Amino acid sequence: MSLMKIFVVEDSIPYAKVLLHHLRLNPDNEVEHFSDAKSFLNQIHQIPDCVLLDYSLPDLSGIEVLKRIRAQAPDLPVLIVSGQEDVGTAVNLLKEGAYDYIVKDVNAKERIWNALNNIRENARLRKEIDVLREEVNQKYDFSNIIGSSEGIKKVYKYIEKATRTNITVSIYGETGTGKELVAKAIHYNSKYRNKPLVSINIAAIPTELLESELFGHEKGAFTGAVSRRVGKFEEAQGGTLFLDEIGEMDLNLQAKLLRVIQEKELNRLGSNKSIKVNARILVATNRDLKEEVRLGNFREDLYYRLLGLPIHLPPLRERGGDIMLLAKHFLQDFIKENGFPDMKISPEAQQRMLSYPWPGNVRELKAIVELAAVLSDDGIIEEKDLNFNTVTDEMDTLVSEGLSLKEYNRRLIQYYLRRNNNNVVEVAKRLDIGKSTLYRMIKNDEINLN
Repeated sequence: MSLMKIFVVEDSIPYAKVLLHHLRLNPDNEVEHFSDAKSFLNQIHQIPDCVLLDYSLPDLSGIEVLKRIRAQAPDLPVLIVSGQEDVGTAVNLLKEGAYDYIVKDVNAKERIWNALNNIRENARLRKEIDVLREEVNQKYDFSNIIGSSEGIKKVYKYIEKATRTNITVSIYGETGTGKELVAKAIHYNSKYRNKPLVSINIAAIPTELLESELFGHEKGAFTGAVSRRVGKFEEAQGGTLFLDEIGEMDLNLQAKLLRVIQEKELNRLGSNKSIKVNARILVATNRDLKEEVRLGNFREDLYYRLLGLPIHLPPLRERGGDIMLLAKHFLQDFIKENGFPDMKISPEAQQRMLSYPWPGNVRELKAIVELAAVLSDDGIIEEKDLNFNTVTDEMDTLVSEGLSLKEYNRRLIQYYLRRNNNNVVEVAKRLDIGKSTLYRMIKNDEINLN
């Protein structure tokens, strides 16, 4: 804030002169004096940054003036300055929305000065938050989801529809296709943009801790619960809750999640008190939930509750020319962030990128482009700079076999297990999927550790 506009409403001319002199010691204060309520209220449309209001005015009481201020400018800070130290009056005024109640005594000037500094700092912080919020809104404008392929155009269309309502949205797609980016684009372009966006990756949290993460707990609810904890649903109150990898949720917890979504209330662990919750739900998964319902791994009633508006993100290998659009975008961002000179991608490198199957999708493309920029020696990214170290000719062969997506994913996981000595934790991390998914596939003999 540059200048702080302060309106002083005070009928005592001697006291007003002292107060005005004190306030004008700060050159950042722009001070205007009114000797009665009527003249002040005629100018309130100017919306000052703060009002110092005498409680005992000749034409209207302080409480009546405060009510009229609140009707026209609900967030305007009002400091009540009174010659009487009346606790009851002070409490009533504070309930009506006064910022503070200050008695005209020897400490009044210091208290007014401190209160104005606090108001100034709060205004500065609000301005910073507004700027940051605008930056976030721009960052996640869904026009920043880059691509012109038919599949991605359909995604644009559905995102736009999702921003207009509070419908639940289910986002489907392989790992690395940008499901979280879509969730952020929906939130920051919807009516919920000024409320929290709270995200939780279901696959990243052990089952025994997930209930507490979602719904919270009271002190002593279980061993280690040393204090009360608010869950993600409460954190997202009035905003958006993004449940990533929803297909990894345990069946028992699915039942509890269904109840919370239906009833719009929850009980923290260790408490019988119901808490109302109201958050928009977005979910994402790389699994076919309809198939999981058929297999008995996902509740059918929860599936239909979460289905809402389904948005399918196509894998990068099906997006054609989008590959180079994205590659050049990531390259330019990396150059700018690191102060590199301008760089180009050679025709041979482009051809190699277009023929590569991209099992890691957009996330893998970004990593490979950034590494290539570092490895390049002459400002041109050559084919030799593209480090496809996660996939060998064996994986190229898989793509050429015309496998189903399910079989391709199974073979891909099997391949990574062999390369990592059957280290399930490492493979889950490398492929960004839940460990429970791998263990389930092993248990069902979909993959093996031989």
